[in-house]
Amino acid sequence: MLHLLNLLAAISLLVWGTHIVRTGVLRVFGENLRQVLAKSFSNRLSALIAGMGVTSIVQSSTATCLIVASFVGKGIVTTAAALAVMLGADVGSSLMAVVFSFDLSWLSPLLIFVGVVTFITRQDTTAGRIGRVLIGLGLITLALHLIVEATRPLTESPAVRALLVALPSDVLLDIVVGAVLTVLAYSSLAIVLLTATLAASGILPVDVALGLVLGANLGSGLLAILATSGASPQVRRLPVGNFLFKAGGALIAVPLLPEARGLLQLYLPMVHEQVVAFHFGFNVAIAAIFIALTSVVARTAEKLLPAPRVGSGTERPRHLDPSALATPSLAISCAAREALHQADVAETMLRGILPVIRNNDLALAEQLRRMDDTVDELYSAIKFYLTQISRESLSERESRRWTDIVSFTINMEQIGDIIERVLQDVEDKKIRKNRSFSDAGMAEIVTLHERLMANLRLGMSVFLDGHVRDAKKLLEEKARFRDMEHEYAASHISRLRDNTAQSIETSSLHLDLISDLKRINSHICSIAYPILESAGALSQTRIRQSRFAALPPDVTE
Repeated sequence: MLHLLNLLAAISLLVWGTHIVRTGVLRVFGENLRQVLAKSFSNRLSALIAGMGVTSIVQSSTATCLIVASFVGKGIVTTAAALAVMLGADVGSSLMAVVFSFDLSWLSPLLIFVGVVTFITRQDTTAGRIGRVLIGLGLITLALHLIVEATRPLTESPAVRALLVALPSDVLLDIVVGAVLTVLAYSSLAIVLLTATLAASGILPVDVALGLVLGANLGSGLLAILATSGASPQVRRLPVGNFLFKAGGALIAVPLLPEARGLLQLYLPMVHEQVVAFHFGFNVAIAAIFIALTSVVARTAEKLLPAPRVGSGTERPRHLDPSALATPSLAISCAAREALHQADVAETMLRGILPVIRNNDLALAEQLRRMDDTVDELYSAIKFYLTQISRESLSERESRRWTDIVSFTINMEQIGDIIERVLQDVEDKKIRKNRSFSDAGMAEIVTLHERLMANLRLGMSVFLDGHVRDAKKLLEEKARFRDMEHEYAASHISRLRDNTAQSIETSSLHLDLISDLKRINSHICSIAYPILESAGALSQTRIRQSRFAALPPDVTE
C-alpha cells in the first residue's frame, strides 16, 4: 500500500511540476507568446514552427490551442492557418517528452535550489518568475526519478506481474485508457513520461505502452475540446480540427504498430527511449502528412460547427470565453472586450436621454431603463469571470490591467444606474406633467449632453489604449464640465429671477439633471486615474505639469 501511495504522490508531483512550468512561463511571456503566434500565420511552415516553439516553452499543446482558438474566434486568423500552428504544437509537446526522458537526476536538485533562491529573493521581478519556472522543471525531473523508485517494488510483486499477464492485449482498450488518463491528469506530457517510465521498469509491455501513447495524443485533443465546450462555434473549430488530425493519425498508426515496434527495437535498445521516440515520431508524421490538408480539415470543421445566426440576445456576454481562463493573459483580453461591450450599452442609454427629453418618448424611456439591467448583468458576469482568473499567473502589467477592468466596469455600472434615475425623473417630472424646458435651458442640456458623449468616447479610448496624453485630457475635462455645470446653474437661477414660466416649472428637474450629468462625467473621468497613476503622472490631488495645476485642488479632484 505504501509503494502505491508513493507512486501516486510521484505522479501528482509530475503533473504539478508541468502546471508550475506552464503557469510560470505564461506569467513571464504571456503577451509575447500571443504576439509570436499572431505574427506567424503568413504561411503554413512558419505557423508550424511557431506552434512548436511556443509549446516547447509552455509544455502544453492544450494551452497553445486555447490561445490560437481565441484568434480564430476573433476572426484574426483562419481555421486552416491555426491548424498548422497546432500541428507544430503537438510536435513541440512531444519534443519536450524526449528532453525529459534523459537521465536528468543530477539536474533536479540544481534547478530546485537555483529556482527557490531566485524566487524568494526576487519574487516580484521577472527573475523571480523565471525562478518559479526552474522550480517546476526541477520537480518534473525529481518526479520522474521518484516514479522509477516507486515502481521498482511493484515490478517485483508476483501479484502485479500475474495481473499484467492476465490483461488482454487490446490496442483499442490501451488507447481508451491512455486518453482517459490524459484527461484526468490534464497533461499528455505527464502521461507519456509516466508510460515510458513504467515500460522501462517492466510493468507495462511495450505494445501496451505504445497504445497508451496513442491514447495520450487523443486525450490531449479531447482536453482542448472539453476546455472550449462553452465557447462559440468559431472557437471550437480549431480543437475539433486538431482532434480530427490526431484521430486520423491513430487510425493510420494502429495497423502499423508491429512494424513500428520492430524498427524501434532495432535502432533503440532502451525501452523508455522506444516509447518516447514513438511519441515524437507519431507527431512528426502527423505534421508531415496533414500539413497539406489543413484547408480541407478546416472546411470540415466549419461544416460541423457553422456560425450561429445573429438573433435577439445580442446584449448578453459575448466575449467571456471560459476556455480562455487556462491562459490568464488571454482571459484578461476577453474581459477587456466584454467591458467595452458594457460601455457600448451604457453609451446607448446615454445617447437616448436627449430624444426622450425632446420628444417626450415614454416608450423609449422604458426601453432605455430596461437596458440598465443589461449593464448590471454584464458587470456581474465580468466580475465573476475576473475572479476565476489565476492571479498568480499574471504578470505585473496584467495585474494592473485586471484592476483597471474592475474599476472601469464599476464606473459603467454606476453610470447606468444614474441614467436610469434620470430617465425616471424625466418621466415623472416632465413628460407625465406635460412640462417643457425653456429654450435657454434646453440649449444648456444639449451642450452638456454633447460634451458628455464626447468624454465617454474618449474614456473608452483611454481604457482601450492607455495613452497618458488622452488620460490627462480626460481628467482635465472633469474641471471643464464642473465649471459648465456651475455656470448653467447660475444661469437657471437668473431665469428664475426673471420669472420665466418654463424655468419655474422645471426648476427642480433642471438642476437635478445637470447635477446628474456632472456625476456621470465624474465616473467617466475616473477611468483616467489608474492610467495616470501607473505612469506616475498624478500628484496627490491633480495632474503634474497640467495647465490646471494652478486651480484650487477641489477643481481637479
